[in-house]
Amino acid sequence: MEKILCVYCGDLFEPSPRHKNQTACKRPACQRAKKADWQRHKMKSDPAYRASQQISQKQWAAANPDYWKKYRKENPEKAVRNRVLQTVRNRKARAKRSDTKIKLPLIAKMDASKSDNFHALGQFWMIPVIAKMDALKVNIVRIPIRYP
Repeated sequence: MEKILCVYCGDLFEPSPRHKNQTACKRPACQRAKKADWQRHKMKSDPAYRASQQISQKQWAAANPDYWKKYRKENPEKAVRNRVLQTVRNRKARAKRSDTKIKLPLIAKMDASKSDNFHALGQFWMIPVIAKMDALKVNIVRIPIRYP
């Protein structure tokens, strides 16, 4: 049988003769991605499925009331990241609701900061405004210039 490309990892694999329209290889990561895509599509297209998922999630949350408190305590960096991203989501929602939209500059000018007095050192979250990407945690440090 002819090998085909896996939609998720891009590797060639031999499809099963039992599955005519197979698009994913049998790797666990590809199967998880395939299931997540299916579930995303199902949540958008099937109101009954979406309602049953919401009920199931509420039941789970009621049975595990301290889960998120414990998770945030064990993963403080993820809690900080979530707070930063929630601030961005709140700003976008407020901008949509308000009559006067907030105009943020989307593209930085090359000569925007000419000063050598840049003192923002430490850890920061870079949050993309243009592209839909995850936030990136960066460390800004001063590197002393030494001349020979």
